[in-house]
Parts: sequence; C-alpha cells; structure tokens
Amino acid sequence: MFHIFHYQPLRLITQNGLSSMCLKLMLSRPVAFAQIWKSWFSSHSLLGKKNIILMGPPGAGKTTTGRIVGQKLDCPVIDIDDDVLEPTWNMSVSEKLQDLGYEEFLEEEGKALLKFSASGSVISLSGSNPMHAAGMQHVKKNGIVVYLDVPPAVIISRLKSKGTDRIVGLSPGVSLKDVLQFRKQFYKRWFDIRVLCGGDVAAEVVAEKVLDAVKRYQDSELETFISTRSGRSGRSMEEDSHKLYFSDVVVQGLALDGGLFVPERGLPKFSAEEWQGLIEATYIERAQVILERCIHPADIPASKLAEIIETAYGENFSCSKVAPVRHLAGNQFLLELFHGPTASFKDFALQLVPHLFAYCIPRSCNYLILVATSGDTGSAVLDGFSRLHDTDKQRIALVNFFPEDGVSQIQKSQMIGCQKENAWSVGVKSDFDFCQTAIKQIFTNSDFTGFLTVEYGTALAAANSINWARLLPQIVYHASAYLDLVHQGIISFGSPVDICIPTGNFGNMLAAFYAKMMGIPIRKCICASNENNVLTEFIRTGVYDLRGRKLISSFSPAVDILKSSNLERYLHLIANEDGQLVTQLFNQLEKQGHFQLRKDLLGRLQQDLVAGWCSDEDCLAAIHSVYSTTGYILDTHTAVAKVVADRLQDRTCPIIISSTAHYSKFAPAILRALRIAEINQNPLSQLHLLSSYSALPPIHWGLLETLKKTGNGDHQVCAADMSVLMSHIETLIQNHFM
Repeated sequence: MFHIFHYQPLRLITQNGLSSMCLKLMLSRPVAFAQIWKSWFSSHSLLGKKNIILMGPPGAGKTTTGRIVGQKLDCPVIDIDDDVLEPTWNMSVSEKLQDLGYEEFLEEEGKALLKFSASGSVISLSGSNPMHAAGMQHVKKNGIVVYLDVPPAVIISRLKSKGTDRIVGLSPGVSLKDVLQFRKQFYKRWFDIRVLCGGDVAAEVVAEKVLDAVKRYQDSELETFISTRSGRSGRSMEEDSHKLYFSDVVVQGLALDGGLFVPERGLPKFSAEEWQGLIEATYIERAQVILERCIHPADIPASKLAEIIETAYGENFSCSKVAPVRHLAGNQFLLELFHGPTASFKDFALQLVPHLFAYCIPRSCNYLILVATSGDTGSAVLDGFSRLHDTDKQRIALVNFFPEDGVSQIQKSQMIGCQKENAWSVGVKSDFDFCQTAIKQIFTNSDFTGFLTVEYGTALAAANSINWARLLPQIVYHASAYLDLVHQGIISFGSPVDICIPTGNFGNMLAAFYAKMMGIPIRKCICASNENNVLTEFIRTGVYDLRGRKLISSFSPAVDILKSSNLERYLHLIANEDGQLVTQLFNQLEKQGHFQLRKDLLGRLQQDLVAGWCSDEDCLAAIHSVYSTTGYILDTHTAVAKVVADRLQDRTCPIIISSTAHYSKFAPAILRALRIAEINQNPLSQLHLLSSYSALPPIHWGLLETLKKTGNGDHQVCAADMSVLMSHIETLIQNHFM
C-alpha cells in the first residue's frame, strides 16, 4: 500500500459543474474567467493518464518539487521512498539499506517498483531507482521522466547540511563525489527531459521549470523552422500547412526558396544560474545540455542524442578536454579547435552531424550529400561520414567538391586520403565561391533533383555550414570556452570576454553570436579576414561589394571566400526576420554583385561586430613572433586572428582567439614563417621537419597517420561547368546505389 498526497486548492470547477464563484466570475468578468479556464484546462490536459516522474540524485529536491508540481496540477503526488518502499517494508529506507547491504537493497527496491502502478500522478523516485533496469522500464512505460540535474558540489553541500550518511553505494574508500559521478550514467539512460537546477534556486522555481519542460516535450509545434527569405508575417498558407522541424531541415539543408533555415522562435536562452551549473561539467556534458535545448526530443530523444554526442567526442579527439583553452600571452587565450581526427574546427560539427543525419532521414530513400570546401571541411566531412555504421553507409554517400588549385598541398592530400567506399573528393578547376554557388544552384534545380529521385530513388542533401545542424556544435565550443575561463579562475561568471575568429563563410562567427544570445557574456565579436576582405569592408561600411573583386590565393585558404553564406542568417536576425528584405539584398548581390544595408541595420550590426584584416606578410610575421616568444606555433588562420586581435582589442577584458586548425596542415607556410631556407615539396617530409622543432602543440597525430597510409592517391578533377558537375553526381549515384 502507498499513500497519495492529493492537493485540493480553491477550485473553480466542481464535480457537479460550475461553482457559484465560477458562475459569478464568468458573468462579471468574462475575460478573466476565460484566462483562468484556459490555465486550468492546460494544466489538467498536461498529464492525461501519463505520470510526471522526477528523477535525480539524493538531495536534488525531488520530493519538495513533486509536491509543488502536484499542487499546481491538482493531481496525486507519490514519493517512492515515503509512499511505496517504507509502507511495503514496514521500516525506513536507511534501516533497510543497513539491513541488506548495497546490492541486495537495489534488488529489493527494484522488485517494489515492479509492483507499483499509477496514472495521472507526479512521482518522485528515490535516488537509486534508476539503477534497477527492469524497475525503471516498468515505471517509464506510463510516464515522462524528468531529470533534476543538480551540480555535484551543490548535492554534496545539501547532504552534508542534512547530516545524511547513508547513500546507496557509499562505503569506506568510496566518496560521495564518486557515488554521484557513478550514478550519472543511469540518470542519462532514462530521462526524457533535463531540468538544470542550481544551488540557490527555490523549489517553486524548479517546479515551474519542470512544468515548462513537460509542455515543451509534449508540443513539438513550438519548434519549427522558417527560411531566411520568408518570415512570420510573410508565411504563405502552403508554408503554414507544411511546417518544418529540426529533422526536416537537417535532411533538406537548403530552403526551397534559396534561403537558409533558422528556428522560427529563435534559440533557447539559459539563465546565469544554468550556465554556472555547467562550470564543473565536462565538454561532453556541456554539449549534451546545450544541444538538448536546441533539438526537440520529438526529433531526437535525449538518450539517443547523448549516444551520438558520446560517439562524436568520446574517442575521436586526442585531447580529453576536447576543446581546451590555452593562455597565449597577456589577456589573450587560444581556443584550440584542432584536436579532432582531421585537425580543424570542422571536426566538431562533422563528427556529430553524420549521425544526426543518419537518424533523421527516412529509411525509404538513399541520400547523396553534396559539400563544397575551401579546405578543412573536405577531410572533416569525408572522415565523419565514413565513420557511420555499415548499414547507414549503404544508403548515405557523399561527394566533396574543392578548388583543385585553391587548397594547401597537405589539405589536398588529406582530402584524397580520407576517401572511403561511400565518400569521394572531386577537384574543380575554379575557386571555392564557384563550388559553393554551384551546389546552391543544384539544390534549387527541381528538374535535376526530381530526376534523381524518380530515376534512382536518391535525394540530395547538404553538409556545408548552410545546414543548420552544422552550427549547433559550434555554439557549444564557444560557450564551453567561456565556462573554462571561469573554471580556471581567470574571470568570474558575468564578466565579459571578446572573441576573435578568422572568418570566411561566417558560420563560426555566427555560432559565437548565437552563444551570446543564449546568455554567454561575449562583449565584442571580432571578424578577422585575410586579403579577401569583403566581409571586413561590409562590417565597416554596410556595403557588400563583389564588383571587380577576384579571389586572392593566400596562406590562409579556409577564409579565401568572397560570398559569406551564413551572413544571410545574421542579417535575417537583425532585420527582425524581414524575409522580403533579405531576399531583396541577396537577389541584388546575385544579379548586380553588391548591396547596401540601411543605416539603422548597419548601426545594429556594428554594435555586435567589429572587423579587421591581415596581409600574408603580417600573418607569417605573427607566426614567427609568437614562436620566438612562447615556443607555440600558430596556424596561418589563427595568426590572421592574432594580428587582428592585437589591432582591435582594447585590453580591458580577456580575448579568446579561435585556433581553427593545426599548423601541420599548412607546413610550407609555417616553415617559411620560421625562416627555413629549403622546403621539401613532400608533405610527409615537411611534417617530419616541423616535428624536429619540438614545438607546442606537437605534430597532429591524425594528419600524420593519414599521410603515412595514403600518400597522394587518386581523385577526380572536373571543369568549372554546372553540367559537368551534375554529370559527376549522376555517375556517382549510379556507381554507389544502383
């Protein structure tokens, strides 16, 4: 037997119909009555026959929170410890634990859970319930499991203040911190929704967060996507009848009107208390929390998302911190984003996105991913999609287009070496802007895409940063870098930082701005360009002008870009989602080669962004100077950002410079910067020469292994012609899927 706490606050609805108070209110104040009725109905329809199941460590506040939630919903409240276990055993839980010991207690607790049933209730689990698989499976069948995620330091403080000394698993030689860490794996396995709970948050606030989280879980309609070339006020009836969700935009990549997808209601915001709760967390834990809030569980359940994140970042990165922050000099810090398998920041998205894509696509169709790269994306996307399960590789293939003469020799060797049975590289006799524009045109060519679907049962998708899923993992590392500075005691939470990023396609910079919108205290976002400085001029003047501009090959090829695709998402945001204006601007850019922002929009842009650029000579000089003074070698892109940061920072707060690639990828330029007279043209020889310098960081492990195994290999090369590219695509589909 167990007791049910059933709260009966003053009610407007009685069992026999409308109370006299309700009737009086309805007649005298119909608007107020309608609001109260809507609130009452919403609360009572929230549960139905389902249970809200609160889960978390001892001391998380499950019992208190459960009673408040039950009161708000006017439904039964059941505490497993008080209302199930103790009445069943006729003794206290602590006495039972002392009597049986750890393992036998868990088994007896699980047996009691298997005999328990309830509906339409709020249930507070014991801290150890999730450790019994069969019992949890039984309870979860009829409920939504809400994980009250409280920082371990807060739990330890609470339990010590209560004098709690009997916890399942606690024994001589095993600390409470160890017990809490061990239990996390079980909590992560079972929850549907996570609610972050800091140390000083009142139970009433936690209860409201639980209710909000349950409402979100039950209503995926709230998280739809629109094109940057439409907007809330400009949606057509057809658009309203065909709403797009995260899983749709991951697969579709580019909107049918040529725009880019953005969340209709914007990104989630974290409170300062929620961010502070992540200071002690690992990178993987931070990624899970942030991405859970950005991806609705109807698209990818939390347990599956956790599995994908563990796969992406667990063993594929050489540094246990994944994206460590290193002090460079003065107030400058480097965010090292090159510890992934292909040595660039692209790995953060492209170790994750292939698994998201494979989960989201329908099983009835094959998919060919099209990618354009200016260098680092190529090897990262090839590596990422080649790590899919064999069954997924049979239905998902990828072709990577890159400028044949517009990437470094090592980058090219790496892209060729990363080719697998479902992933190929094609060199194009043009520049990156042609490759990127060609892919956009292919996606919007309904005749060609329709032909591929009908003839070969194959759809096209994109994995460039135009795909919304590519941006989310980048938000994570910008947020994580700030939290690391707090954790290291460099700043206290709430103190501002500046961020400086080598910027080409604007995706990395946009992700930093999104992190700022979500609550990370970023003051200035500094865009660093090389001599292809169209973006810098735009930020300074509001004029985006490609007339007479030709792409200049530089030592930092990943930012050798004139058309910054993700800028469209940013302009859509600052223009208050005016899709008509965005369409006008980018149509003008396409047809006339330029556009100019209105003065008010330029003013808003310049509140968010500042920009500078750097010549090749200054880039090499920065590499030499930093190595001479610190022994650290910057890659050519990070050096561009370093030069611009030196010029534009005001030194009143720390500045985080994104180190977007490992210097090994650009060995000839690095050797030149270090003033080595003779440079062997063999990429492997260049890396061996660099390794003799015993520099920090050491030569990249993944890059060295790739070059050792593959050499230069074979790849296809084609002319800069749309019909030729489409022919290549059709041939690859025939060879792989047919």
